[in-house]
Amino acid sequence: MGDDTHGWTAAPGAAQRARSVLAAAWSCTVTAEAAREELVGAHSVTDDGRLLLEAPADSVLAAAAVCAPRGEPSAVLEFADAAPVPVRGRIRARLWLAGRLSTEDDRLTLEPTRIVLRQLSGTVLVDPAEFAEAAPDPLATAEPRLLTHLADCHPDAVERLTRLVDPASLHGAVRVQPLALDRHGLTLRIERVRSDGDVRLPFHAPADDVAQLTERVHVLLSQAAAASCPRPLQRQRTDREG
Repeated sequence: MGDDTHGWTAAPGAAQRARSVLAAAWSCTVTAEAAREELVGAHSVTDDGRLLLEAPADSVLAAAAVCAPRGEPSAVLEFADAAPVPVRGRIRARLWLAGRLSTEDDRLTLEPTRIVLRQLSGTVLVDPAEFAEAAPDPLATAEPRLLTHLADCHPDAVERLTRLVDPASLHGAVRVQPLALDRHGLTLRIERVRSDGDVRLPFHAPADDVAQLTERVHVLLSQAAAASCPRPLQRQRTDREG
């Protein structure tokens, strides 16, 4: 994983990436004392980084929050970030937040004291203060729809974008899919028979909304149109046509 032959690329920092995972996630796993529950559509994040949980009435998490020793972490929340496009190894990141559960207005509240983000590039500790100050990527909630549309409706555009990839990274490629998208760039997953690799295509400037994103992608496609077609994909098309 993690071919990075396209050169330097701008990318979200760890704190913003963590906030983006939370913004896009629909479910989470909560572990507190001996209790472990899966919550769906139950979490939200305040501007200062606290997590609010709408637990079911019969949840044992509320009791765990009341009984937890003061000053000690009492719960761990786990979130998974899965690619919306079907690729091998769809989990792009996992996020764990540890802290003490408390009750607030009939909701559970967790103020993270330890935050761990694991991505394909490695695992990092996220500073809680930086996490609290960070904002999600402006495209985080729209990313699943945008990537699915690109993969399903514009596979020709995805293939054209491979003209921006170093031919060495395309050696042995059997399929290329859009894997991730943020305001700084687009990441392609290059699938081979026995391995995968990811290549990031940076935008010429950050995109703060879908309109700006459309312009950024059009610029990439224009750059691709001016580039020569990589030989590995030419051979693949010839094989298919034969």
